[in-house]
Amino acid sequence: MDIFSKRDGARQEDVRAKRLISENAPVIRRLADQISNGGFSRMRAEQAARREEPKPDGLIIHDLKARPASDAPAPYVRVSVNNRVVLADSNNGRQLQLLGELRGNFMGRTFVPATSENGFISPIDDEIRAAIADLDGVAITPDFSEKDLAAALEERLGLT
Repeated sequence: MDIFSKRDGARQEDVRAKRLISENAPVIRRLADQISNGGFSRMRAEQAARREEPKPDGLIIHDLKARPASDAPAPYVRVSVNNRVVLADSNNGRQLQLLGELRGNFMGRTFVPATSENGFISPIDDEIRAAIADLDGVAITPDFSEKDLAAALEERLGLT
């Protein structure tokens, strides 16, 4: 029966092989260049050039990210594709507050405010809740569309 135990650190053979390679690296490179007709050095130079960060000297850099017109938010109500009704900033498009969502199916959808009673983790504050309370459960129909809901919410929140 043979028992093999694992030792800490590298094996002695590996240490000697690495040392031999590192001590003879210039000779190995010269032989590799001689065999490949200079291809080894060209390949290493190309790899080093690819790893380099690009230099902006003489380049024209275009920042395509739109700068906000001002730091003050310009809120508006948006009904997104996934039926979320949010208060968003028109300067940068970010969501400021979740107001609620449209729940239902293809037969009919209704507006549900973001309250803890309706299962939302971060409910709206009492001031907003009181302002939009009359829109709780309003149905989205051909007569009252998502745009009409957004306009009604903006009116009640004093955004228009």
